[in-house]
Amino acid sequence: MDIVSGAATGLGLEWDWVFDVEHLGWMVEFLKGMVKPAAALAVVFMAAALSYTQRLRLEREMVYAISRAFLQLSIIGFVLQFIFNRENSFWIILAYLFMVSVAGYTAGQRAKHVPRGKYIAGASILTGTAVTMFLLVLLNVFPFTPRYIIPVAGMMVGNAMTVTGVTMKRLRDDIRTQMNLVETALALGATPRQATHQQVKRALVIALSPVIDNAKTVGLISLPGAMTGLIMGGASPIEAIQLQIVVMNMLIGASTVSSIMSTYLCWPGFFTKAYQLESKVFSSE
Repeated sequence: MDIVSGAATGLGLEWDWVFDVEHLGWMVEFLKGMVKPAAALAVVFMAAALSYTQRLRLEREMVYAISRAFLQLSIIGFVLQFIFNRENSFWIILAYLFMVSVAGYTAGQRAKHVPRGKYIAGASILTGTAVTMFLLVLLNVFPFTPRYIIPVAGMMVGNAMTVTGVTMKRLRDDIRTQMNLVETALALGATPRQATHQQVKRALVIALSPVIDNAKTVGLISLPGAMTGLIMGGASPIEAIQLQIVVMNMLIGASTVSSIMSTYLCWPGFFTKAYQLESKVFSSE
């Protein structure tokens, strides 16, 4: 262990300090690694300058966003390093549930007029991603280790969050727009599922179309993040492609299950026990 000590004198005062260099090693390595990210701030300053010249007034928001991203990614980097070193299933599940909780809250905010929207979104995302993850592990596509499961879960949860939020918001808005059609169908004896079949179908198609379109054009327009990261990390393009195919498959699977689940969970809040539309849910814009 290296011990560095020093003494300084001045104006008749003297002080000594002693510290362990090894305890600061991680900080030195972290600061060295941040040189390139700091250099990349040049493009953010360029964007802020353009915003200022065009009077968009987005400069502060840009600086706040990139500062927040820096802080969040730095923290999650240390957290992941801690979890990877533990190789413990408990930490995998805890990290996964944290991601699902944040995603559920965010998706619920998008669909703020849906009753219990945050809980519905969280349960839907949890179901879709858990089922998909279970199948991947069962088929031995990924081993159940932090280094694989946490990044994979993060991609699925993030994608399912977007799709679920759009599905819930679109479903509620479409039913509100076509309340007369839905009420007529209910009066004729249709169940809530039958009365809202077209609205559910439209909401699911709109929410899932970007995911499907992305799968159609992957590799042709841009290289996805997972594939790019592997190639930049030294993996062969063939290995990167194989992983990216798995990623696209799991994103479609998790997003589809999550979005469909959200429609089922939304109905109790949209209808009364007498199978009538809950007017207070659809009264606000």
